[in-house]
Amino acid sequence: MSLPQAYAPLTRRGIPLERDLRVLALGSFANRFGAGAVMTTSALYFTRQVGFSAAEVALALALAAVVGILVQVPAGQLGDSHGPRRVLTVFMVGAALTSALPALARTPWQLALLLALLTFFERSAGSVQQGVIAQLATGGRGVQFKAYLRAVTNTAIGLGSVFGGAALVVDETWAYVSVFVLNAVFTGFAAWNTTRLPDLPAYVRLEGEPRLAVLRDWPYVAVVALTGLFSLHFFVMELGLALYISERTAAPPVMVAVLLVVNTACVALFQVRLSRRADSVEAGARALVRGAVWIAAGFAIVALADRGDATFAIVVLVVGSLVHVVGEMIGSGGQWGLQMGLAPHERQGQYQGFAGLGFSVIAVIGPPIVTLLCVEMGETGWLVLAVLMLAVALVTVPVSRWALASRERYGVLTHSG
Repeated sequence: MSLPQAYAPLTRRGIPLERDLRVLALGSFANRFGAGAVMTTSALYFTRQVGFSAAEVALALALAAVVGILVQVPAGQLGDSHGPRRVLTVFMVGAALTSALPALARTPWQLALLLALLTFFERSAGSVQQGVIAQLATGGRGVQFKAYLRAVTNTAIGLGSVFGGAALVVDETWAYVSVFVLNAVFTGFAAWNTTRLPDLPAYVRLEGEPRLAVLRDWPYVAVVALTGLFSLHFFVMELGLALYISERTAAPPVMVAVLLVVNTACVALFQVRLSRRADSVEAGARALVRGAVWIAAGFAIVALADRGDATFAIVVLVVGSLVHVVGEMIGSGGQWGLQMGLAPHERQGQYQGFAGLGFSVIAVIGPPIVTLLCVEMGETGWLVLAVLMLAVALVTVPVSRWALASRERYGVLTHSG
């Protein structure tokens, strides 16, 4: 007797057993490898080589982020209504053609325009791809495959950052520009790779059905708002921790890079394993609570780093970061279980595009909140964040039950969980 699909192995020796999932993984690796190289170098290129101020670069990035927020749901809907694989290919080609263009910017407004254009294609492709994943990784494997993809993309970003680091060592304009070109080449490969995926059927709306039904699905909106708020912990550890280390602890600044490497390695090694029990709505809500407990404990430990000398601070930061990353991996599985499990299978594009809005909005409002709590308030701020994570996760449990009951009541079937 064969194992049910949800319990069958997803990979063998780290490679997905199903061809379509292998194709998705390969494209994601290529795409994020180039992105990792650009992430490492772009800020220094625009400030040191082109001559923009840090504020001008930040403003351009913020404007591009707003574009990303606006396009996610319509792009997902477009994928659902016109066939997600075909629409994904179009957006990926657009991303490949615009990936290197920001390197040509010579004024802040040119930079903002070119980044906004690139973001339009990248975020649109990302929304549609989430729908493709949900349709191909069926039988309860959606969460498991997203966990696998997160490990793959973290590895790709890490390897890409090594290439970007080489450009930083050379520190010449041509080296920085070559990173942008590399990203375009790898994104082009990822675009071609999407043509190897099967054509997926377009969703035909029923008469009287709203075009963007997700916007009227209040239980799902509530869940996305909560999972988006839960995502604040990513910005705490990426931005807040870096500022906290430099401003309030005796630890050397290099600890920022060390902790990033530790986080990336842990996710690459353990994300799949720690997401296995989050493959349904109920299990996803429970996983979010378990993850919040670990995250809150990690925050409470990190809060102590300003109480001692450099050695004490280093030990506390490492321990706190390790505790946090366990919660990060468990909680991520919980988020995916909720977002995918509550979405109608045939409208995964618009629903997953909307789910991404939670993270995108936090990306805009999170940095000032994190700066206030982690740096200005210090230990108290870290404890406030710990309580916030626990509260959000606990509230998500009854809200997810409400959302699930609304689907059962109206006969909305979700096959992704």
